[in-house]
Amino acid sequence: MDHREPRRHGPVLPGILVALALAGLVLLRDPGASGDRLRELLGTQERRAEAVALPAGTGEYAFAATQPGSEEPVSWNPCHDIEYVVNPAGAPSHWPRLVERSIATVSEATGFRFAYGGETDDRNFTDRIGALGRSAPVLIGWADAEEVDDLAGDVAGVGGAAYLETPGRWSYSTGMVVLDTDVFVELPDGSDPRALDLQAAILDHELGHVVGLGHVHSREELMYADNVGRTSFGAGDRRGLALLGAVPCS
Repeated sequence: MDHREPRRHGPVLPGILVALALAGLVLLRDPGASGDRLRELLGTQERRAEAVALPAGTGEYAFAATQPGSEEPVSWNPCHDIEYVVNPAGAPSHWPRLVERSIATVSEATGFRFAYGGETDDRNFTDRIGALGRSAPVLIGWADAEEVDDLAGDVAGVGGAAYLETPGRWSYSTGMVVLDTDVFVELPDGSDPRALDLQAAILDHELGHVVGLGHVHSREELMYADNVGRTSFGAGDRRGLALLGAVPCS
């Protein structure tokens, strides 16, 4: 039996407008941003996806990482809850409604179960895996460019996940989303349904990265690199999300 310690890898996935590498994590090439297009997965994976209602349609999707020697995506263990915490410092007052809405959207599209671990004062957006491979919960928070350099300019948010490389199968074990406080302050408050849709779209996009999606070239998808006004996942996005949720338990 192989008793090697799992190696830690962190695919830091692009935010709404830019891709970045966080200190201590390994940058994975984003398939959408690099121009690569993953082929459709084999029929066996398509059949597994039926358990999470694989949507119809042929829209574009891309995975951030795939299993060694395979086109099957690196994903979360669908038999375990994904724990997340929120640091509300700098957040809009309606952040609970915003976060709950986006978590529900991604959960429905993937079949993943999310478990809310409460509020936190944790602001470590760079290294979510500690000693011996112990992973902290997914962190959702707000910051500005003074705290997180990659939020400079027109960047609305950054999201990503880190996986553990273990013999036989790789699985995501933690992640983070950091949203630009200044952008959210500039947007109208959450009493305006259209404004809430726009804010949720930013968080949906970043959570898409957290669960394993990369950028795509199609403007018809929410995982397009730039925010072009779309406020919901497209057909390709939903197909990719369903496939991420259809991986076997590990």
